[in-house]
Amino acid sequence: MIAAFGTYDAQKHPRVAVLIAGLRAHGHDVVVVNRPLGFSTAERVRMLQQPWRLPLLLLRLLARWAGLVGDALALRRRAGRPEAVLVGYMGHFDVILARLLFPRSRVVLDHLVFAGDTASDRGARGLRVRLLSLLDRVATACADVVVTDTEEHRSMLPRPDKGVVALVGASDEWFRAGDGPRQPREAGEPLRVVFFGLFTPLQGTPVIAEAVARALEVGVPIELTMIGSGQDHAEVHDRLAGCSEVRWREWVGPDELPGLVASHDVCLGIFSASPKGMRVVPNKVYQGLAAGCVVVTSDTPPQRRTLGSALELVPPADASALARRLGDLARPDRLEEARARALEGRAQVRPQAVVAPLVEALATR
Repeated sequence: MIAAFGTYDAQKHPRVAVLIAGLRAHGHDVVVVNRPLGFSTAERVRMLQQPWRLPLLLLRLLARWAGLVGDALALRRRAGRPEAVLVGYMGHFDVILARLLFPRSRVVLDHLVFAGDTASDRGARGLRVRLLSLLDRVATACADVVVTDTEEHRSMLPRPDKGVVALVGASDEWFRAGDGPRQPREAGEPLRVVFFGLFTPLQGTPVIAEAVARALEVGVPIELTMIGSGQDHAEVHDRLAGCSEVRWREWVGPDELPGLVASHDVCLGIFSASPKGMRVVPNKVYQGLAAGCVVVTSDTPPQRRTLGSALELVPPADASALARRLGDLARPDRLEEARARALEGRAQVRPQAVVAPLVEALATR
């Protein structure tokens, strides 16, 4: 038995749902012990960056922990000690509680986000980054197995030998959205392009804005949907102001998002050349593939290594290269060729496939 434990929110952060589905597909009995904290990733990072917000985080965390303690005790009485405890995404604090509640179980921490690295990427400096990096070290020390999404992130662990690389993957609703039939695009029809995200520096949305503006200026037929808001949103909006081909949506619920993305031809990934941008494969790359889109993203070592043959790769932070690639994909024959390769790559991001390295680690460690 494996207990999926913590204050994670599988609806907002579907990575843990992918791991649970994959483990179950491999025959593991996974019991959910979950009390969602109710804060988004951006809110958690903002609280860690702004110490005066911490009391709210701690009060809510303690309330959820009280419920988790009761749930854990009930699980022990009902089914005995779990062989392993999977602490879900953003479990920097939860893993400490898991270690205390299940001292004889193997504790697995899904460590997609290094708090110090994320805060630094979003502009934090000095003592806050050092404290958050200390939190990363404490969290990973409490775990027997630490799951990361790339080799680059595994190498950042104080104990890389604890690390297991499991791709982020995509949950079943994204595959269902992408399973429907697609009509071939006719010459002259606009290329339907979508981006969704938090407009953080990692995502390089100003590069997207510049590329789309350049493509439209030379007559490339594009319809762009930009979903989300955040740090770079104002700059992006200013660059694309007046473009009737661009539609803006500040928020799309998780139930609607897969179908909306699947209705487009191209899903955009990330394009920054920041250190963090060179180490990650973002959720939207996996989700875009699952939704049946052609995915255009930056040509970085982890993205090329993991899914390169299925992706359309352009140099990081190169708006001209992105504009040319969008112009290329606006040709129906080129789009269909790229779509065929993208569809071949979908199998690599299914839950059963991405969880295989973790299944092997649980069997051998």
